[in-house]
Amino acid sequence: MIPHHALGTARRGPPDARVRVAEANPGVRPATRAATRAATRPATRAATRPATRPATRPVSRAEERISPVPTNHYPVSLVVTERPCLVVGGGPVAARKVEGLVRAGARVTVVAPTVVPAIESFAAGGGVTIEQRPYRAAEAAAYRLVVTATGRPEVDAAVAADADSAGVWVNSADDPGHCSFLLPAVFRDGPVTVAVATGGASPALAAWLRQRLARACGDGIGTLAGLLEDARQRLRASGRSTESVDWPAILDGPLPALVRDGHLDEARRLLDRTIG
Repeated sequence: MIPHHALGTARRGPPDARVRVAEANPGVRPATRAATRAATRPATRAATRPATRPATRPVSRAEERISPVPTNHYPVSLVVTERPCLVVGGGPVAARKVEGLVRAGARVTVVAPTVVPAIESFAAGGGVTIEQRPYRAAEAAAYRLVVTATGRPEVDAAVAADADSAGVWVNSADDPGHCSFLLPAVFRDGPVTVAVATGGASPALAAWLRQRLARACGDGIGTLAGLLEDARQRLRASGRSTESVDWPAILDGPLPALVRDGHLDEARRLLDRTIG
């Protein structure tokens, strides 16, 4: 997801011809002659310059930005299952982006002259197509989502500009100024996803927070989510609103510990008694 970051110098034209005053004119007093000379001197350099400055030189793609980097991001979870996504780059960073998209069910195309073995292994497992070549101008427009991670600012900027011009969501690795969406640090367990973002300020801080939250969640948080989903479905089937249950009270009780310790049958019985 881009903020956009000298001036040429005009050549001066030939100076205006100096208007000469006839010094021999007996009718002109010295003071008058001085005033006449001042009035007829050529215009100053500033005045003889063009009235309008020359156009600035074109800004390179590497200097362009999609928009100023905002701090009020709108967090979402994207459904990319079976949707075409592009990853430009073949290194370790690109491999991590490919892995995330593959886990989300996307159809991924990787474009890079060379790729690391991790990307090749994803291709061997299906769902990833590798095209070993440089990025081609404007090809980002053919995808629903684009991630660029070449490590070359001029290439990443060009990809981001192409995607943004085509209305395609784009992320440029470690460059929030060239992003229309940011990738958070993520912890997953079954249907549970915990994402932490710092607006691009510090990926290390996001990863640190993710680890702390994962430890706080403990084991079995995905299993707990599955039990709660089953309970909600039973409520709907009986014609009751899921809002009729005090879910925070249930989660503050012994249920999470029972699941964490592997006592699933006891956890189900407790949940059944609680929701009635």
